[in-house]
Amino acid sequence: MDSIIVKGGGELRGQIPIAGAKNACLTLMPATLLSHEPLTLTNAPRLSDIATMTQLLQSLGAEVTSMQGGQVLAMSSHDIHNHTADYDIVRKMRASILVLGPMLARDGHAIVSLPGGCAIGARPVDLHLKGLEALGAVLDLKDGYVHAEARGGLKGATFEFPVVSVGATENVLMAATLAKGTTVLKNAAREPEIVDLAECLIKMGAQIEGHGTSTITIQGVDSLGGATHPVVTDRIELGTYMLAPAFCGGEVELLGGRINLVGAFCEKLDAAGVDVTETPLGLKVKRSNGRVNAVDVVTEPFPGFPTDLQAQMMALLCTAEGTSVLEEKIFENRFMHAPELIRMGARIDVHGGHATVTGVDKLKGAPVMATDLRASVSLILAGLAAEGETIVNRVYHLDRGYERVEEKLRAVGAHIERVKSQ
Repeated sequence: MDSIIVKGGGELRGQIPIAGAKNACLTLMPATLLSHEPLTLTNAPRLSDIATMTQLLQSLGAEVTSMQGGQVLAMSSHDIHNHTADYDIVRKMRASILVLGPMLARDGHAIVSLPGGCAIGARPVDLHLKGLEALGAVLDLKDGYVHAEARGGLKGATFEFPVVSVGATENVLMAATLAKGTTVLKNAAREPEIVDLAECLIKMGAQIEGHGTSTITIQGVDSLGGATHPVVTDRIELGTYMLAPAFCGGEVELLGGRINLVGAFCEKLDAAGVDVTETPLGLKVKRSNGRVNAVDVVTEPFPGFPTDLQAQMMALLCTAEGTSVLEEKIFENRFMHAPELIRMGARIDVHGGHATVTGVDKLKGAPVMATDLRASVSLILAGLAAEGETIVNRVYHLDRGYERVEEKLRAVGAHIERVKSQ
């Protein structure tokens, strides 16, 4: 397996372009299954997860063509000849479950394997299934597969998610676009990726109101057409690279960044003593003199602090002045990076969903192991500010969510390289 070697020291200066959002693109791609006409996505990120979703869609009969170095995806689902999403593909990525709603809405039947992905807790798909059942789907779980039918077509309904779920909101939203009648989704997720999906579906002819709020109303239509749609900026990649100068000092401009994508995160950076300003091209970030200040963080659904930035923020707070408390309220098992940061000299005490971080003057480079996607990049960031050399092992997770991370960080002055496995 590849490793990343990081040598700490030195300020960062320059520009980093931010890619289209992985989580948005992985949701937009299954939307092609809703229509017989072409769907083209621009500003697509070049990631292994996108390749996995491409493979899955192609296995169902969709045509997916990657152009302009992978930043444009031209898709067509005029001939869906297979309605089984196989375990061998689905196990690689949780977003694979998002083909269930579109296939069920379009053709009235689908068989989808239960998904895999990062090992950061149970992350069940029960809310996806309950939402689809509310629309009239008949579901049966057997041998690790969801067997779904709606032979007479899905029917509009009012469904309230018992807890906010981004993936379930996306799946049921897509299915509802072709359901007969009106669907009202209450306690729906409000993430920018939900808004981006709804705007793409509206371009395809869907009738949707309320996206970006907790109540989304969908008036079903008989069919959807084609569209061309740009993928929204990746707010998690944005937040990750915003932290780089906070670790190292200097000033970095994040091209394509917008504060409204990371508002709660920016509030915590401000409290920590990190300056964020808008520019005509994006966001400019620099750290005030000296160590950052300790801050408390609670992860919450959007517009709260993102769980996908918790690991990176914890790494920063390891060198803060004072003691910080982080509470993880979205996923269990999402402090698996803490023991690796401790190997680098951090002082972290984890109790259940709480982590207490007492800042130290300096982290020290060490061999560490990445446990999941966000943990991978948090250890790289920590290595940028640590004394000596940090070797981050098992970085295959990294390529699922960050494109060309070494190239982007080297461009602003980081000492980082990838070592290929033998």
